Amino acid sequence: MIVDTHCHLDDQSFDIDLSEVIKKAKQNGVEKIIIPGANMSDLEKAKEISHKFDGIYFSVGVHPYYADDFDLTSLREFAKDEKCVAVGECGLDYFKIKEKFLDDELVLKNKNLQKRVFLDQIFLAKELKKPLIVHIRDANSDSFEILKSNAKDLVGGVLHCYNASELLLDLKDFGFYFGIGGVLTFKNAKNLVEILPKIPLDKLLIETDAPYLAPTPHRGRRNEPLYTNLVVEKICEILNLTKEEVEDITTKNAKQLFKI
Repeated sequence: MIVDTHCHLDDQSFDIDLSEVIKKAKQNGVEKIIIPGANMSDLEKAKEISHKFDGIYFSVGVHPYYADDFDLTSLREFAKDEKCVAVGECGLDYFKIKEKFLDDELVLKNKNLQKRVFLDQIFLAKELKKPLIVHIRDANSDSFEILKSNAKDLVGGVLHCYNASELLLDLKDFGFYFGIGGVLTFKNAKNLVEILPKIPLDKLLIETDAPYLAPTPHRGRRNEPLYTNLVVEKICEILNLTKEEVEDITTKNAKQLFKI
């Protein structure tokens, strides 16, 4: 059995064939899927999908790109739902910040906004005793300091789409897991391939980030939970483990972290 711990089934690209996508995934061993919260406007849809299909769960969160729309009161209400298993995806993303804000003062203002919204979601995770789903892009140092400083009262979390940072790898000692997806199969994934053996097996999770980041040979097309099998195969190749071993390890980890 495989658990896709990060899959945006609420994305409009799945509107036409959502039932078929889930059916194909389950026929190929993907028994459970978590829809991460990214935008306030999508939370109701994610909740509805989780209740319509067995084995589907969701989390409540706001991606750093949508920090302006953050509403803590609404997140807290959605988090009361029985199928909400986590807080996030939340975090820091400085990738496009200098393109979007040409003025240095505006760049700093946006970074501070992202940090405040990230911290609010960390505090919500502590309050609710739910794990944290973390998004980090071009913000390793700031993210590390925030997570390390606040790890004590968290019940754990996952670094979604782990970016092969040696610095962030140290978060394994603070209850964090590492989400591995289709990027591992890319030709330019040398750093991730090299660091994968350093991740403790009991901190390894499988994800797709569908519809984004489809693994080879589907790169450039819509990703879907079925393709977690390709991620598993690549992990087997790198770590010299059997498919059954990788599935058993990562499923146990997902169940332990998300209580599903």
